[in-house]
Amino acid sequence: MESVTETQFHFPGQTQFYKGKVRDVYTINDRLLVMVATDRISAFDMVFPKGVPYKGQILNSIAAQFLDTTSHILPNWKIALPHPMVTIGYKCHPFPIEMIVRGHLTGSAWRTYKSGQRTLCGIPLPDGMKEHQAFPQPLITPTTKAEAGYHDEDISPEQILEQGLVSEEDYVQLEQYALALFERGRKYAAEKGLILVDTKYEFGKLDGEIYLIDEIHTPDSSRYFYADDYHRQYPKGLPPRQLSKEFVREWLMENGFSGLPGQTMPVLTKEILDSISQRYIELYEHLTGMTFVPHTYDNTFYDTMEGCIRNMLARL
Repeated sequence: MESVTETQFHFPGQTQFYKGKVRDVYTINDRLLVMVATDRISAFDMVFPKGVPYKGQILNSIAAQFLDTTSHILPNWKIALPHPMVTIGYKCHPFPIEMIVRGHLTGSAWRTYKSGQRTLCGIPLPDGMKEHQAFPQPLITPTTKAEAGYHDEDISPEQILEQGLVSEEDYVQLEQYALALFERGRKYAAEKGLILVDTKYEFGKLDGEIYLIDEIHTPDSSRYFYADDYHRQYPKGLPPRQLSKEFVREWLMENGFSGLPGQTMPVLTKEILDSISQRYIELYEHLTGMTFVPHTYDNTFYDTMEGCIRNMLARL
């Protein structure tokens, strides 16, 4: 199947359209969101010129599963999954921060630590830590939610409150929700022979209540280690095998691209895109325990969406 990198629909009651890095988001009657997970892929805040086949279906399906299995912790925005690439849900007013939860010193946190800094979002870290070392307790390292073309920035809880981005009452609740979600994600990952290393959560409000929004525990928003490989490799100072999008970032850096000004993104051949697609399929099957079944994106897609939207509008 050719990758789906763009949609251009006009749904019943459509009041707004937003094109994100990887999702096309349609607002319906200012109350519902139709979120189409395209096959676009981004890294270092830049979108690749070509898409990865089945990526949208894979990530959307994983997110839907985790939204359903964490709904006892707090309500979330999801209402329906009319197609594996599409989630329809409530439009919430998002908080202008992302809650990053880290169980290990890895990724950008390690790069910051390696540069000599000893704090993460106001949290002090001791000298002598190693890459991929587990923290005694998960750390919450929030970031700002940057507008298009800008990087998210680390921010401390004190700065969040000082700038009035979130009320103190809401921020305390966000931390509690983030840690509870992370603990649930870690338990699920352990059952699959994985370690949930770090992840991000986004929250919003609807009618005064906090909701979980966007994706959750997907390989694009989270990092996983294979548990047996981690316990074998870490004592030797060797990198453990990861189950995340980090392999894409690593490939780009190996080919001289890390999103800095003046750098040119390397050519993404069909072979490279197909190999990325196969990795995403591997991620899906390992995380869900199910065999991946590709779904088509054809002329019936719009009719399915339109019918679902009309049914929802009739119930509102």
